[in-house]
Amino acid sequence: MRLDKIDKRLLNLLQEDCKRTTKAYALALELSTTAVFERIRKLENGGFIKKYVALLDNSMVQKDFTVFCQVRLVQHTKQNILRFEKQIQQLQEVSNCHHVSGDYDYILTINVKDMKAYREFMVNKLTAIDQIGSTQSSFSIDVIKSTTQFVLE
Repeated sequence: MRLDKIDKRLLNLLQEDCKRTTKAYALALELSTTAVFERIRKLENGGFIKKYVALLDNSMVQKDFTVFCQVRLVQHTKQNILRFEKQIQQLQEVSNCHHVSGDYDYILTINVKDMKAYREFMVNKLTAIDQIGSTQSSFSIDVIKSTTQFVLE
């Protein structure tokens, strides 16, 4: 399925605010509500829209201490990789995990309340994963840009 200009405009609108009514999107796109509804279903069924979520304010939910933790595995076997990835997916403090190239194997984004909470996470959860050989952590000082939106043209 290829995206046309209207699909792209609709996806941009949905990314800005997915709680608007179909009628509001229809007005913005100069289409009927039925046409917009059908396009949204087509985009959902086609896999372009994975899910709808509410983005929370980290500080309001006391998760504004952000850590970027680089992880190096002990051994690069398929079994170790799969076990590590399965265990990381179970850790609620980890909001993102990327398998990367370079000196480290993974970069984790971890959101907790404060340094004390991060230490507790490291000691009790992360270091309990036996596939990890070493870690290096960096702490966010300030957020300059944070977005989930892909602008489609």
